[in-house]
Amino acid sequence: MSTPVLNGRTIGLAHYSTRAVLESTLTGLGLTFHQQLALNGIGGEPGGSIERGVLIGRLADALKVAEAVAAATVDEVLAVGWADESGAPAVLALTEEGRVLHARISESVRDIVERVYGGLPADELAVAARVLTAVTERANAILAGA
Repeated sequence: MSTPVLNGRTIGLAHYSTRAVLESTLTGLGLTFHQQLALNGIGGEPGGSIERGVLIGRLADALKVAEAVAAATVDEVLAVGWADESGAPAVLALTEEGRVLHARISESVRDIVERVYGGLPADELAVAARVLTAVTERANAILAGA
């Protein structure tokens, strides 16, 4: 067997394979990948709340989508009742239903991480993380200059 080469194809295959595992779980929970990121963006904040504009900016940056797409995702999360919006500037917080769903997602993600990454040597995972972080930074720098 030949030594695998780290390139866009290898990274893409790993990304899409693991994302497919996650998305199959999310579909069973009744939400999309983007909605899950929005819930994590709210529920993962200290105090469990975040300004709407900050969340939209983070989603747009992470997903490499227009802010209008990220705002539509936030609107979806609000419309189904997983989060509430109040104040000026608008602050988002998870509802009880949103907190329960966020906890279920977090539990599912922990299980997926264990199944996908479990048993891989920690030193190899650390190297992979450093390389992928550098690749991400370089790609983001290219996009910023575009």
